[in-house]
Amino acid sequence: MRNVDFAPLYRNAIGFDRLLNLMEANSAKNSSAGYPPYNIEQKDENHYRITMAVAGFAEDQLELTQKENMLIVRGERQEEEGKNYVYQGIAERDFERKFQLADYVKVTGAAMENGLLHVDLEREIPEAMQPRKIAINGQKLIEG
Repeated sequence: MRNVDFAPLYRNAIGFDRLLNLMEANSAKNSSAGYPPYNIEQKDENHYRITMAVAGFAEDQLELTQKENMLIVRGERQEEEGKNYVYQGIAERDFERKFQLADYVKVTGAAMENGLLHVDLEREIPEAMQPRKIAINGQKLIEG
């Protein structure tokens, strides 16, 4: 089990207190609920991918919903009658996994491959929020 200490980030991040608190609360909340396992990959500065191990689920048994800054992934199994297991070690249970998304992050696509659900995310920062150069000594702003 991994425990992440976000304290060093507080020294270098100004105005991100809310984001760091959400990450810390989310990691503590989800540490006990480890099903299904997932990875979060940063492909570049503005593109991310969440990969979830959803073996045994078909595409029609999974539901992805983005509501404001929350991505909700649900898996619901259909009951199969007449099976008599001698041993059942494969988890066949319903799940709901929630991911808190940062501002301006949206889901761009999802795909199933070999029992893995890939969810692609992209951060689109509005033009007004893009970095701009500030002039020194009272000169006008330089758009950049």
